Amino acid sequence: MSDAPPVRSSWTLPPIPAVLLAVVSVQGGAAFAKELFPRLGQAGTAGMRIGLSALLLFAVFRPPLARFTRVQWRAVIPYGVVLGAMNLSFYLALGRIPLGLAVTLEFVGPLALAVSGSRRASDFLWVVLAAAGIVLITPWRGGVGAIDPLGVLMALFAGACWAAYIVLGGRVSKVLPGGQSVATGMLFASLAVLPFSFAEGLAERLTPSLLAAALAVALLSGAVPFTLEMMALRVLSSRTFGILMSLEPAVAALSGLVFLHEQLTGMQWLALGFVSAASAGAALTARRVPPLVEA
Repeated sequence: MSDAPPVRSSWTLPPIPAVLLAVVSVQGGAAFAKELFPRLGQAGTAGMRIGLSALLLFAVFRPPLARFTRVQWRAVIPYGVVLGAMNLSFYLALGRIPLGLAVTLEFVGPLALAVSGSRRASDFLWVVLAAAGIVLITPWRGGVGAIDPLGVLMALFAGACWAAYIVLGGRVSKVLPGGQSVATGMLFASLAVLPFSFAEGLAERLTPSLLAAALAVALLSGAVPFTLEMMALRVLSSRTFGILMSLEPAVAALSGLVFLHEQLTGMQWLALGFVSAASAGAALTARRVPPLVEA
């Protein structure tokens, strides 16, 4: 008999690359999802994104729902509901206000979480730098009258849900394996969002070609990034994860440039540099945390 240690069959990425890859996937999917709004609606696009992601993740990870404990249910149900509310409210905001403004306002949630959990001066510096970039990237020149108040409120609510998702995701990752937790969370997110999708007329609007497009959005914006984030949340603190996610506005701007041909101003490029520097600084100064070993 060989004395060599058994080879682990599970595949994982280091936490920081996992977060960065999730960010790129989400923003690429967001650029594609925006093209579906006129045909599926905001709630319809959100419902298809989350519902198809849930089906894909269940097929891959097959969570044993019948064997879940009460502790596991108490962790995963609120996580899933918050996940659904975050996606629906953000898509509804996108229907009323510009993408850059919606992403910026959404960041109030995770940035507030990062500040509240900070214990080191360097962490506070990265938050301030990211906040400066977010201020610069905001399209202030549109004027107060051009901003829809309900859209602003929906984006801020999405930010609050994002902060709650970070906290709840860290908790659920400690009682369920990453794949099972995100698959089950997506199930409850679907249950929370799909009633709004069907009320908006999703059943009448959906065609085979739109179903295929929604499947691509589900892969890019749902199944892939949320699985990667759950990997990262097993070893990263909520504070560090929140700071790393401040890369989202910069990647959103690049996705708009590449996929939607949206041009950036000099001030917006400066903002991109600020936010990217904040994310890089957080990655460089993050404490090394030993990975949790699955049972």
